[in-house]
Amino acid sequence: MTEPKLPTWCYPLLPRVRESRTRDFTRLETPERGGRDSAVLVLLGEDPRTGPDLLVLQRAARMRNHAGQPAFPGGAADPGDADSAATALREANEEVGLDPASVTLLAELPKLWIPISDFVVTPVLAWWHTPHPVHPREPAEVAHVARLPIAELVDPDNRCQVRHPSGYIGPAFQARGMLVWGFTAGVISALLEMGGWARPWPRDRVVDLPATEALPATPAAGPTAKTTASTAKTHGPATKTAGSAAGPERAEHRRSWPHQGDVSAAPVP
Repeated sequence: MTEPKLPTWCYPLLPRVRESRTRDFTRLETPERGGRDSAVLVLLGEDPRTGPDLLVLQRAARMRNHAGQPAFPGGAADPGDADSAATALREANEEVGLDPASVTLLAELPKLWIPISDFVVTPVLAWWHTPHPVHPREPAEVAHVARLPIAELVDPDNRCQVRHPSGYIGPAFQARGMLVWGFTAGVISALLEMGGWARPWPRDRVVDLPATEALPATPAAGPTAKTTASTAKTHGPATKTAGSAAGPERAEHRRSWPHQGDVSAAPVP
């Protein structure tokens, strides 16, 4: 890839990301064969008012699976996609109207396996060199789009862990009305460490996910669910997640979609 002109805060991250391995993100080994290819776009931007940020969307509340969950834009590979970056950019365009020409590709992270759905997900790191307004293009699938400031993600007051009914505990972030956890939170947490941006935070602050909304979990898996102040028991401050009503029709396109809550991407301590 051609080295783009980037803000100075990006540079500590790039060497670490380009040398990263699967074990930097998860304890699960990615199978050499099998699994359905998919990709997500991990899009770094910068707002003049709030500084560096990450683009995250929230799934529609009435989706058949994984309703209300924050996630990176992305989805399953189509036959016409040239590579993982093409998949991630196509999905981001379809979901939130992202212009691929506004993005500079930086690196592909290691492939991460989702055992529950048997997806193999490639996170694609990119720089949003020409930010523009984005919004849900498919209300049946996407309820909300947000740029989460890195300053808020690293704020110890906005960090916690989530506890799945199975006993799994993994990292989470409470920002802009969202509880971000599972795959998405695991990748974010690892990137904050790699970039040297992470700050110490109280790991005894735990949010219990309600059993009715939590996904099945393997012993190492990090599932995702919608949590509200009325349904989650918390130790420390909790933030109600945003939500919206929409139908599940487009979810049929990717019935085994690589949902953010299915994979154990919690960073290895």
